[in-house]
Amino acid sequence: MTTLSGHALIVDDEADIRELLELTFLRMGLKTQAAETLAHARQLLLKHKFDFCITDMRLPDGMGIELVREIAGRIPVAVITAYGSAEMAVESLKAGAFDFVSKPIELSTLRKLVAAALKLKDTPVALVATASSDSANSVDDGGLLGNTPIIQSLRALVDRLARSQAPVHIAGESGTGKELTARLIHARSPRSSGAFVPVNCGAIPTELMESEFFGHVKGAFTGATRDKQGLFQAAEGGTLFLDEVADLPLHMQVKLLRAVQERAVRPVGSETEAAVNVRIISATHKNLAALVSSGAFRQDLYYRLNVIEVRTPPLRERRDDIPLIARAALERLAPGSGFEVPPKLDASALDALYAYDFHGNVRELENILERALTLCDEGHITAADLQLRRAGDAQAGFAATLGANGDHPFAGTLTPFSPGGAGPEDRPFDAHVEEIEKRAIVDALEKSRYNKTKAAALLGMSFRSLRYRIKKLGIE
Repeated sequence: MTTLSGHALIVDDEADIRELLELTFLRMGLKTQAAETLAHARQLLLKHKFDFCITDMRLPDGMGIELVREIAGRIPVAVITAYGSAEMAVESLKAGAFDFVSKPIELSTLRKLVAAALKLKDTPVALVATASSDSANSVDDGGLLGNTPIIQSLRALVDRLARSQAPVHIAGESGTGKELTARLIHARSPRSSGAFVPVNCGAIPTELMESEFFGHVKGAFTGATRDKQGLFQAAEGGTLFLDEVADLPLHMQVKLLRAVQERAVRPVGSETEAAVNVRIISATHKNLAALVSSGAFRQDLYYRLNVIEVRTPPLRERRDDIPLIARAALERLAPGSGFEVPPKLDASALDALYAYDFHGNVRELENILERALTLCDEGHITAADLQLRRAGDAQAGFAATLGANGDHPFAGTLTPFSPGGAGPEDRPFDAHVEEIEKRAIVDALEKSRYNKTKAAALLGMSFRSLRYRIKKLGIE
């Protein structure tokens, strides 16, 4: 057993529980003080400096959660809950508890909890980023780049969550940095020495899910030629990141709920459960609450995963961060495109990026810049190099490509799309543009006798682009 150092406060009205905890902590190398009431605990807190506190939920003169709210910001505090009291455990975590243990107390679980809590006294509180903070805006730091208030608040929240064991659910659109946020919470937590195990819940075949999550024993099914460790076991002592958790089928949600509640998993084919020490962080771009209302996601699992919710803001809500994010992306992407010095965005390019909505968020911005690096010259990226397209100018841009000015070989050959007499004003705009594009490609193929290379030249696009458009538009 690893010997630790520190001072622990035990708060419980049952003498046998206090004695059990004191003996356990003393064997771990800790000094202890014990209290049987809230009032006594508060007196001890005034007289001594503690590194850890564990309190029962129900005390003669009040609820342990009151103590949690008073000291959680200063001292890691764990709560003892009655067996199966999931609601009480969730409530304590939301109040700021570091973690919880259920009665009857499993000593091996308790030791792991205490060891993780005591790491906090040796883990400096991460500095909350400010506009002048270089570390928070460092690519190497892995930080969430930006100086806007909304991203500074997110970084501050990450620092607070890193000092807790509470399950976290990260909600946000695609490309907003949900996995990055999860990795930062892990990296700044006492679990940073453990593994961060990400899993895309929508990418695992349904029939393999149980084995992937919980592992299996040799002979459990055809092809199981050896014992296999599951994702929970791989994340032991660290963090399991459940990306796109909304994609889990209902039968797997039941099994995941038990694993989260009992902190134990049963490998496929095994007769016994194995305890696991894992923090769960989940994420999805879908509205999980709406899925609960529709019956597509279990309510009890939702409340266990969504103890604390974090929202990653879309890029359009923090446009002032675009130059900083773009500069960092260009520095990372430029060497791969043959640039010794990253090109700079000129004023027209910055104006265009500020005005763009970025439905794909930071991921879309990076893709746009990667494309611009292949088109720019002389060390500057212009608005034209970005090739941004807005819904309002898509039709005009495509008309220019088709040669509306009369210079293109197909100028004047297109007729308005009018199924059943409906005009463009009666059709969705995107569908109307696609019909124009499809007609132009078909005309080009006919004129070139279906030689795609010649058709691409007539349309003024690359062969690869034409092949992609033919496939996307379903042209036979």
